[in-house]
Amino acid sequence: MDADVLIIGSGMGGATLAAALAPTGARIVILERGERLQKSPQTRDPFSVFKFGTFRSGETWETPDGKAFDPGNYYMVGGNSKFYGAVMFRYRREDFGEITHLGGTSPAWPVPYESFAPWYDEAERMYEVRGQRGMEATDPDGPAYPYAAVPHEPAIADAAKRLAAQGLTPASLPLAVDLDAWLKGGQTGWDGFPNTGDGKKDAESTGIAKALEHANVTLETGCRVTRLTTNSDGRVSGVEFEKNGAGQTATAKVVVLSAGAVNSAALLLKSANDNFPTGLANRSDQVGRNFMNHNCTAMMALHPLRKVSTLYQKTLYLNDFYLASGEGNSPLGNIQLLGKITPDILRCVSPVPGFAARWIAERSIDWYLMSEDLPSPDSRVTVKGERIVLNWERTNWDAHEALIKRFKSVLKKAGYPIVLHQSFDRSTPSHQCGTVRFGENPDRAPLNLNCRAHQHENLYVVDASFLPTSAAVNPALTIAANALRVANHIATTELAA
Repeated sequence: MDADVLIIGSGMGGATLAAALAPTGARIVILERGERLQKSPQTRDPFSVFKFGTFRSGETWETPDGKAFDPGNYYMVGGNSKFYGAVMFRYRREDFGEITHLGGTSPAWPVPYESFAPWYDEAERMYEVRGQRGMEATDPDGPAYPYAAVPHEPAIADAAKRLAAQGLTPASLPLAVDLDAWLKGGQTGWDGFPNTGDGKKDAESTGIAKALEHANVTLETGCRVTRLTTNSDGRVSGVEFEKNGAGQTATAKVVVLSAGAVNSAALLLKSANDNFPTGLANRSDQVGRNFMNHNCTAMMALHPLRKVSTLYQKTLYLNDFYLASGEGNSPLGNIQLLGKITPDILRCVSPVPGFAARWIAERSIDWYLMSEDLPSPDSRVTVKGERIVLNWERTNWDAHEALIKRFKSVLKKAGYPIVLHQSFDRSTPSHQCGTVRFGENPDRAPLNLNCRAHQHENLYVVDASFLPTSAAVNPALTIAANALRVANHIATTELAA
């Protein structure tokens, strides 16, 4: 198998890159370890999705002490984006600069917000984002969204009024979802439910679909990449993978690793050889380090005498505590709605019995609180033979606890006297990122500013790995924008030569 551009992985980074490069006419091959998700009764069944883990890979990773755990990742065309909440936030302009948090410092990016702004514009158009610009102070300037915001249901519109009465500024979530098309496929929310072409704009339904409109693009499924090989000069000379139980090797002028923040780092480490004994792109000893995974909590707010009726719910967010509201005027994080937690979903994720689950869910509005996890070299991905070892050391947890406390108080004053919450652990992949970050200094970052490995002239990493900070908003749009940015570089340099 030979290609001009070989992309490993079909998630948000790889799929968007493929779509952007497809019009060049270059021979593009996408290797995806999973298969296409097929529509079935299970795709909208809460027990299949949330309790039995029907669509999870079954793969386990290890903690440093050897304890196995289910990381909650999905291996299929489109990757984790098949299940995402379709939230397409821009990182805030301030997120590109240095920020002092309760738990430490979030470092400045090697490029300013303005370097990403035009690619954010393009990514919003590509993923047909619905929203309304400028509803709250942290929202960066930009053109109007391609489509109007997804409408609030009556109970959510009431919640927005109650929060506004507390002096807050509720705003419409930027969403990559066609509501009418989604609901025609089933009467559920989209957050956490897999997309089978029913209106959610994910990496497969948008990025891969656009790429495959071009005859020069090929998608190969069931291909588990095991190793990258290099020449003596450091160029990637081969991509070894298994398909149908047989080993194969592909070659390409340009190789792009888009397997996700953990798997991309692990593959670089597993590809160590005599010339690169600590792994590819690892001169800095930073491959796998600085793993970040947002600090997240689910919160249910209810009044015992007031039922609410919502179906999809996930349309509103608050950033009043995003930049300056904690101790010393430090940032706390983002608050947004979850997809509606139904009685069945609550039974799937908690020991609450049926009657109590129904009583709670019929009265609750469900929230998702997210605080920044700061980069730390000790929070890292390593490999033990073929097994992935993940040492995630939470940072900035005091800020997240302050956000929980602050929002609980707000909700009670807004007319929701009962507030329940549950924080997420390592088995919930809350935006894994940061393991192969980009930067100008090859002694401190594996990738250059164009996300090409400093040590390997034809190797790029285009997924959440490149992120130097996690910020406190969903990263999907930033991953897509970066893929468009890198695609432009590859098209005008690598493919134009």
